[in-house]
Amino acid sequence: MSKISQKKIVSNLKFVYSDNGTLSVIFQNNDLLLGVVGEFNDNLRELEKITKTSISSRGNSILIKSDQKKNELVKNAIKFLVEQFIINGTIEKKDIISSVNKFMIDEKINNFGKNIEYIIKTPKKSVIPRSEKQKEYVRALKESEIIISTGPAGTGKTFLAVAVGLTMLLDKKIERIILSRPAVEAGERLGFLPGDMRDKVDPYLRPLYDSLYDLLDFEKIQKKIEIGDIEIAPLAFMRGRTLKNSFAILDEAQNATDTQIKMFLTRIGENSKIVINGDPSQIDLPNKSLSGLNKSKKLLGHLKEISVVDFDHTDVVRHPLISKIVKAYSDQNND
Repeated sequence: MSKISQKKIVSNLKFVYSDNGTLSVIFQNNDLLLGVVGEFNDNLRELEKITKTSISSRGNSILIKSDQKKNELVKNAIKFLVEQFIINGTIEKKDIISSVNKFMIDEKINNFGKNIEYIIKTPKKSVIPRSEKQKEYVRALKESEIIISTGPAGTGKTFLAVAVGLTMLLDKKIERIILSRPAVEAGERLGFLPGDMRDKVDPYLRPLYDSLYDLLDFEKIQKKIEIGDIEIAPLAFMRGRTLKNSFAILDEAQNATDTQIKMFLTRIGENSKIVINGDPSQIDLPNKSLSGLNKSKKLLGHLKEISVVDFDHTDVVRHPLISKIVKAYSDQNND
């Protein structure tokens, strides 16, 4: 985060404590207040629900009424959201969830500007690691040649990898991004499906498109796909290729066999990175023992050129209920 933005946060907020337990957050900039509060006070309602506090807006202030500990929690959450609005010009629901995440508060409220190297700036938004593991993952994506990451859905494995790859492409550090995943639901027998090749594979690759569209305008993504700067293809299409000057991501790798993962990894060429992502608890292969994801971690994790990052339920940054669901199933499997 820039020094200018830091000064804006400091100068735009004033905190006043009342004897009745109310904490007033006074805004000097009305546009900033409206951005944080949200349309129809939606952002405040969401923050109120998550923190189980009483939050309201009056004039140029946000009023927080709870015990001292929760008042401070909401105060820091508001400071986080102010910074988020200054950086991106908008606040999303996931930002509100992250605003009460201890890691995010420590990183963004107490350590302004110290971790700017972890911010991924894309044309549509700035992407910021939302957990300690995400921070470690972003570092690995930037520094290592091969990255293997595992963990449940919602931990940002695919999104962060796509964001780093896209920035490298736009900065001309690489020539293309290759996004791939096994078409397990189709048994890789794509010839039996109706339509041309794109019609056959698009349903299985849709999550990769969604990540791209969240970071760059639709028309620009389509243009880059047309000229070959971005390639999205099923894993079966990677055989026999050498990927030079590329950022290649294999998503849903828990559904790739040991042989397929080896094939993908050995495609790496000059000035390239390869990312392998997957969730070992979501194997769709008929024989789950055929999954090569965990085996690749064990075989290759000791190599200095390869980083292995393991996420868990505490790193989930979607709806907070997802983290609880993931933990419940994980606890059941460990019983």
